[in-house]
This record gives sequence, C-alpha cells and structure tokens, in this order.
Amino acid sequence: MEPLPDLGSLSDDELKKEIDQLKEQEREISYQRRILHGKIDILRAELVARLQKTGGKGVLESVDVESLTAILSGKAAPKVADEEE
Repeated sequence: MEPLPDLGSLSDDELKKEIDQLKEQEREISYQRRILHGKIDILRAELVARLQKTGGKGVLESVDVESLTAILSGKAAPKVADEEE
C-alpha cells in the first residue's frame, strides 16, 4: 500500500481523484474478499460432508482437538518441542 501524498500540496481536484482511486481499490478488494469467503464456505461444506460420511474418523484422528481449541482461544501457548518430551 502506498503512503498518502502530502495532502496540503494537493488541489481539491487532486484530492477528489485520490478519493476515487482509493474507492476503486476498496471495491476491488471487497470483491476479492467475497470470492475468498465463498471458496472458504465451499471447502468447509466439503469438510463437513466428509466428516458426516466418516463419522469424523480419518480427517481429525491425528489432531489434538482440545489443545488446538485452547491455542486458538488464546488460553494456552503451543507446546515447544522440548516441552513435549
């Protein structure tokens, strides 16, 4: 992301042009965000379908769900290799 120009040196028309350019960038980013959220939803739906077919076996067998939940909720730090022994 580029830094803002010296705003005091810009004319009103230049400021309006900067605003228009930033609005266009925001529209493009928003579109990409919506596309990514759609892809995430599709992948999650696929994972749920697989979990329902297998009863959760296979996909989550090697995951320590409780530790992962604690880490993601900020209640525990991830284990360091030395601590695991």
